[in-house]
Amino acid sequence: MKIFHRLTHPIIMPAWWQDAILLIPRLVCGYLLASDFGAAKFGLPWSPAGNNLGFFEVAFWFPNDVAQYGGIFKIFPVFFAWMGAFSEAVGGIFLIVGLQTRAFSFLILCTMLVAVFLQQWGNGAWNMLPALGFAWVSLFTMILGSGRFGIDYLISKKLKS
Repeated sequence: MKIFHRLTHPIIMPAWWQDAILLIPRLVCGYLLASDFGAAKFGLPWSPAGNNLGFFEVAFWFPNDVAQYGGIFKIFPVFFAWMGAFSEAVGGIFLIVGLQTRAFSFLILCTMLVAVFLQQWGNGAWNMLPALGFAWVSLFTMILGSGRFGIDYLISKKLKS
């Protein structure tokens, strides 16, 4: 229970407006991950109809892309494709609501580091920028948690009392 509390309890800023400012990148990145980046690869109710994805299904082309990274990704491409798409799509939802923010931020950070170093590295800085932006936001939400505007804050208050 102590580990759960440490993972859930967010760092609270001295003033509410500071938490509100830190909420903005969490909401924007969570929305973009869940609605666009993740939804194109992972079956969610709002995934594009043309992708023909069932609920929690990975796009047929994504494991082939993941296998091209080589190494362990070539051995288990379906697993890593599912984990990457899950972390983007579902992790984005969890970032929006501020639930288990640190755990999902870690998954998103890992996914974005793979995207930067194994997918976009040779394609120039402009192609790396989206993944780098998500990586930076997930890094600071992994450290700070959800702040006072998230479900993690409500859970930690409940656990404290």
